[in-house]
Amino acid sequence: MSYQSVTPGFAPASGTPEQVAFHRTELGVILSLYGRMVAAGEWRDYGISSLREVAVFSVFRRTAENPLYRIEKRPKLRGKQGQYAVIGMDGQILKRGSDLRQVLRVLERKLIRAVE
Repeated sequence: MSYQSVTPGFAPASGTPEQVAFHRTELGVILSLYGRMVAAGEWRDYGISSLREVAVFSVFRRTAENPLYRIEKRPKLRGKQGQYAVIGMDGQILKRGSDLRQVLRVLERKLIRAVE
């Protein structure tokens, strides 16, 4: 009988990840923005999905709604358009790139409001 070592989260034969997930540092950046948006009264809830080809952080105004925004990580696009994307409620890609902080700036602009 032979035993094969298996790394959790990886398919044994191919060595490819079974699921894409956000790293702790990536979640720190996303949750920092999320906290500021909650404090501003813009966002109220979130959900995280880890799938085979994409990890998704969905942002909601109310729990029972469709997400306002989806922050996606697709490692297969790392060398092409960039692995991170912010997608609006209508499915339109608002920003895509390889630097998560830079991509999230499209949402931070919503915090800036004119003071009368």
